[in-house]
Amino acid sequence: MRLLKLTRTVENKILAARRTGDAGAMRAAARIVADVRRGGDAAVLSWSNRFDSTELRAPNLWVSTKEMRNARSEVTPAFRAAIEAAARNIRRVAERQKPKEWTFEVEAGVRISQIVRPIESIACYAPGGRFSLVSTLLMTVIPAQVAGVPEIIVASPRPGAAFLAAAEMLGVRRVLRVGGTQAIAALAYGTRMIPRVDKIFGPGNRYVTAAKQLISADCAIDMLAGPTEALFLASRGNPRFIAADLLAQAEHDPEAISMLVTTSARFATAVAQEIAAQLNRLPADSAAHRSIRKNGAILVAPGLAEAIDFVNRFAPEHLTVEAGGAEMLRRIHAAGSIFLGDWSAQAFGDYASGTNHVLPTRGLARARGGLSVADFVKCITVQEVTRVAARRLVPVAEKFAAAEGLVAHGRSVEVRR
Repeated sequence: MRLLKLTRTVENKILAARRTGDAGAMRAAARIVADVRRGGDAAVLSWSNRFDSTELRAPNLWVSTKEMRNARSEVTPAFRAAIEAAARNIRRVAERQKPKEWTFEVEAGVRISQIVRPIESIACYAPGGRFSLVSTLLMTVIPAQVAGVPEIIVASPRPGAAFLAAAEMLGVRRVLRVGGTQAIAALAYGTRMIPRVDKIFGPGNRYVTAAKQLISADCAIDMLAGPTEALFLASRGNPRFIAADLLAQAEHDPEAISMLVTTSARFATAVAQEIAAQLNRLPADSAAHRSIRKNGAILVAPGLAEAIDFVNRFAPEHLTVEAGGAEMLRRIHAAGSIFLGDWSAQAFGDYASGTNHVLPTRGLARARGGLSVADFVKCITVQEVTRVAARRLVPVAEKFAAAEGLVAHGRSVEVRR
């Protein structure tokens, strides 16, 4: 784990490294997206069998109800109980997040309302490459259900028993046994066997992310996910806990970013030693080893102001703040999800505390938070203007229409005098 002084040069180098594009992934994704648009189901099957080492055929593109029921019986009661506990917390948070409908009179005779309507059809993509992320299924499906989305499709390559058991317990009825770029393209444009959806949710590898970017002009997406990011802002605490959290996030991906920002050189050394000790207990070829070597760092800042400034500029996906860091928290305005104190393990957010683990990466947290029910609904404004109020608004609208040179706009309000 590198120990570095946090200077402006070091900061700029770290930030610049995240801004590099992925031209190779974009070219590969563009080829597959175009092929699926032309070839439909045949192209989907061809690419799936090539990349996922499957023997997928048209009749088994979709997981059967029987297979899902059987999967539930294959997992242990303890795992089913874990699904229920996590789902309960995720659902409670989602219900609290749901946008509300309201009506008020903005001025006499001008009544404005907000109505909330779910998106009609969505797809929840769950990666199935290095790991089968059952938790991602919960994090995308449950908010959609709370939002009232009528059609929910789940897509994942090689969904295993644990994944299908969770889907069955959640009441999911449509699971597509396809992943990668070909799944994103099929769901965005539709094929004979795969319906087009209105919005696609869920993280994926670099090719899935590139595909989501390519289809985003035609099908809405939640966000573009990059490699996992874990950042700690602390000058005291339990080094063993911090090291464990940083390594936990590092094992997601060899490109994952794990960093501690501190004002204490002594604390930096203690955490570095703990990371080295824990890393030695992991397989030498693990993603955590490669991630820590490439993107792991402990940054020693000259002061708290500089440390917080870096955090806000970096806008991390996961951010842990030391216990009692209320003052720090007030000054932080860019992070996907924040964890307070030693006992708030970042993995609790990944699985069970109830917050969503689909979070912004690559600095996107400067503009948005994590996935929520709000991403699955449309907030539609409604306005009703009385005759008296219309006459009062006419001259105001006419002035704007004249300034913008929009004659028909002006006439449309003038006729209501």
